[in-house]
Amino acid sequence: MDVLGWLFIGLLCGGISGWFVGTRSVSGCLPTVVVGILGAVIGGWLSQTLGFGQVSGFVGALVFGTLGAILVRIVLKAIEGRD
Repeated sequence: MDVLGWLFIGLLCGGISGWFVGTRSVSGCLPTVVVGILGAVIGGWLSQTLGFGQVSGFVGALVFGTLGAILVRIVLKAIEGRD
């Protein structure tokens, strides 16, 4: 996947994770993409750790990236200390 593909996946994962966590701590396109990309890295690590192997394909990247982005948002929410 090229750079634009990863940015698109990052934006989707970051946006979807905001729906699940329900926080507005990260707002705007660039911070959402950063949360999504960090989430994709964490999601890829989780996939390897849980024995699913390397993530491949759009759906796999979206699922594990979103799971990782949810974790990133939960950590950010805990650091901020707001509800």
